[in-house]
Amino acid sequence: MDNRPIGVFDSGLGGLTAVKELMRQLPEESIVYFGDTGRVPYGTRSNEIVTKYVFQDIRFLLNFDIKLIIIACGTASSIALEAVQKEFAIPIIGVVHSAAAQAAKISTNKKIGIIGTQGTINSNSYVRKINEIDPSIKTFSKACPLFVPLVENGYLDNEVARLVAKEYLEPLKQESVDTIIMGCTHYPLLRKTIADIMGQQVSLVDPGAETARYVKEFLQEKDMLAEPGNKPEYRYFVSDSVESFSRLGSLFLEKEIIQSVEKIDIEKY
Repeated sequence: MDNRPIGVFDSGLGGLTAVKELMRQLPEESIVYFGDTGRVPYGTRSNEIVTKYVFQDIRFLLNFDIKLIIIACGTASSIALEAVQKEFAIPIIGVVHSAAAQAAKISTNKKIGIIGTQGTINSNSYVRKINEIDPSIKTFSKACPLFVPLVENGYLDNEVARLVAKEYLEPLKQESVDTIIMGCTHYPLLRKTIADIMGQQVSLVDPGAETARYVKEFLQEKDMLAEPGNKPEYRYFVSDSVESFSRLGSLFLEKEIIQSVEKIDIEKY
């Protein structure tokens, strides 16, 4: 048993979709969350800058005696996961592997669409992972750079979101994909809009949910779960507006953030 908290970080609010799943699947685990809201999005940055940010984010979380870190950001997982796993002794888990494995498992026609930030798509991380699992699967990737600002500003299910989503998703629809990996943790907030455009016959894979499931199995295997009956504590940190995070974060978690949110200077790390 291990009552130390799980550390989770993302470029902004998107990682809260993973936190929501952790709370649901592991209700006794404490969580420390950092959203790098002052530097969002990571998806448009160079690999060098993303890697620098990820090292800073991890160094900040290590102040809290955590037992495991989740990189709840598709871009950061795609670009920097291997580098930080080599540098730090603590277990560090990204969102790519479990989502790719689930997509390969459920696809019946072996045509999988991958949507993500420009950084995630350029990295080809999902494509490589799927090819490792099943080389016969065909993948079709599409960068959707406007999805993150839409979500961060609360445009989830309106005409603007639908118009943008239709523009991005039409090529995948033409390829008859039967599964789509929402390769950015912001995108599950657009699930209804994406499903309406693609049709109910297309399965949508949520990296946050799949990663939470993987983390649960990992902690069970390593005997690192919190003790039964442990009362979890949740702490939230950001690098920009506390008020905006509290308001939109409650939307992501589908419940009010009653804990105080603290602003920190991430550049010190």
